[in-house]
Amino acid sequence: MAQRAQIKGKVTYREGDGVQIAIRPGPVEVQATPSDVTLSWTDGETHGSAAMPLGDFNAFVADGLITLHA
Repeated sequence: MAQRAQIKGKVTYREGDGVQIAIRPGPVEVQATPSDVTLSWTDGETHGSAAMPLGDFNAFVADGLITLHA
């Protein structure tokens, strides 16, 4: 089940071996597995998603850059 969250600061992810890509601030849905997290969002007519290791996600939460909603 997806959890709602808010991007509050500079949160980035990497596609393959590419450069870091920023996720725009705002609401996201979070789907977690034991090893990674997928963030999904809608920005107007654009839909985006990003996968990141669970450790990176937890660091963004600990730093206050992602806020989880109850």
